[in-house]
Amino acid sequence: MIFLNGEWMPVEDAKISVLDRGFIFGDGVYEYVPVIDGKPYRLDGHLIRLDNSCKEIGLKNPYSNARWAELVLEAARRNGPGDQGVYWQITRGVAKRDHSFPKDIEPTVFMMSNPLPKLTAEQVDNGVPCYTFPDKRWHRCHIKSISLLGNVLAKQHATEHGGAEVVMIRDGFMTEASASNVFCVFGDTIVSPPKDNHILGGITLDGVFDLAKKNGLKLEVRPVPEAEMWAADELWLSSSSKGVLAITTLDDKPIGNAAHKGKPGPMFKKMFALMQADMRGA
Repeated sequence: MIFLNGEWMPVEDAKISVLDRGFIFGDGVYEYVPVIDGKPYRLDGHLIRLDNSCKEIGLKNPYSNARWAELVLEAARRNGPGDQGVYWQITRGVAKRDHSFPKDIEPTVFMMSNPLPKLTAEQVDNGVPCYTFPDKRWHRCHIKSISLLGNVLAKQHATEHGGAEVVMIRDGFMTEASASNVFCVFGDTIVSPPKDNHILGGITLDGVFDLAKKNGLKLEVRPVPEAEMWAADELWLSSSSKGVLAITTLDDKPIGNAAHKGKPGPMFKKMFALMQADMRGA
């Protein structure tokens, strides 16, 4: 069952105008939150980011945080049982095709829920291969926009090479992946690029920050030059659907020091255990 403009219905009954600005221009924003054991993970952070994205594009957020929370839980309930990944988007609405914002139209609100993807034991134990890719996207990546062609092209590059993700490079610095944030580890220090206009501020990224601080793990937020990235002892991905996941090869080259080259490292194993407990509310 999906939610569309105030009504729940089977997905096959859903209809959206071809003049919707989400269809014509990609004019809208979205969110995705995991609902684990019936509880949305870090929902407050997702709702703050949603509101910020709406403000960035001059779109009125149609619902209160309380209403969004009700809808997220209802979507998960209607499409359960089991853990769910709830996706929703808001577009500017339906109007004659014109680049300028139309006046006095209602936004289109769509929400769906699907079983939350599960990491396999193989992925957790051995990590995943990734590939570098030039970050040629626009300069407002902090907006969670439905206009994702740049990310789609990056992910397709990984898929065509047999990889799980890309690590994007902009002007000689590591930014993020197509649908994930990226961390480096140097010794016992976790390093993340700063959350600027070239990176989407991930809610799971914030979770890593919080867990590191609570558990006495060293954390640095700073730009990471590409050359330094290649020398990292560990590389990780983080996202709402993955939690954290180790990158063990990059462009077919093994990542890590001699003790765990091409395998998940000890800092990943610590954070993975902490993240799993946090997501389960343990």
